[in-house]
Amino acid sequence: MQINLNDIIKGCKAKDEKSFETLYKSYYRILLGIALRYSRDTAEAEDILQDSFIKIFNSIDSFNIKGSFEGWMKRIVQNTAINSYRSNLKFDLHVAITDEIDIGDDSFTSVFEAFSNKEILTLLNQLPEGYRIVINLFYIDGYTHQQISELLSISVGTSKSQLFKAKAYLKDLLKVYHKQQAV
Repeated sequence: MQINLNDIIKGCKAKDEKSFETLYKSYYRILLGIALRYSRDTAEAEDILQDSFIKIFNSIDSFNIKGSFEGWMKRIVQNTAINSYRSNLKFDLHVAITDEIDIGDDSFTSVFEAFSNKEILTLLNQLPEGYRIVINLFYIDGYTHQQISELLSISVGTSKSQLFKAKAYLKDLLKVYHKQQAV
């Protein structure tokens, strides 16, 4: 017997444990993938995901069925990850720079076309935390530098700088990766 998403949502709104369990099992892997993009490791991603599911369950009454439920949950995971990052800052992102940094490298995203999702995640996880967060927000989630600056409470210039440095760092990682693969 297949239960549709609207029934699961209604069950969760009615605080039905079986509906919560079904929702959790149905979306665990998808949402874990998002948490992994913003985390240093699997344990941190699982903590973020756990916190996210608690938020999802506690705020499911506010979900409007007209919108995308999966998108709503993904946004909660993303915001939970960003909040976790903010509360665990290990270095100061607030570097004074100018807004004139050139980051216009259209070929950047095409670099990853030859890689599997697992390889991309492995490379991204090697980036320093600040770089990884900004590159995820800009390239994967499509945020502007203005939006990133507001999300992370940093200047637009710092967002641009972090992205520029992340790309350079990632290019170095790719060179090392290619050398390892050639051996």
